[in-house]
Amino acid sequence: MVARTASGSVVVPAPPSEVFALLVDPRRHAEIDGSGTVQQVVEAPDRLELGSRFSMGMKMGAAYRTANTVVEFEPDRRIAWKHFAPHRWRYELEPVEGGTRVTETWDASRYNTITFLPVRALGFPAKAQQGIDATLRRLRERFS
Repeated sequence: MVARTASGSVVVPAPPSEVFALLVDPRRHAEIDGSGTVQQVVEAPDRLELGSRFSMGMKMGAAYRTANTVVEFEPDRRIAWKHFAPHRWRYELEPVEGGTRVTETWDASRYNTITFLPVRALGFPAKAQQGIDATLRRLRERFS
């Protein structure tokens, strides 16, 4: 069975409310994106919530846009979004001594075997893991 998720965690020296404030502001996503694909916000509300739709200018080889929808939302604890494909980007926050444990997950568990093949051919989930590792480093540095 091929893995359909990539995930990592880091403790940042900030309370969950501060970390969550960054994650719910799509204009700031490019600040922490370690994958190098997130370029800028195209259209978005000031603050994301469950059901919010937002568009991002992206670049992975060629430039493109994504239209995303927030599909999981628990204030100061969890946010996840997806675009047309079934995979999700999720951030989970847990208060711990010294700050907040942030877990980022790329979750492609909703793909069936056939629809996952092209995603796997593009190098995922390994590509997602590299981006997650770099994003979490940037997030820790942002709050240090």
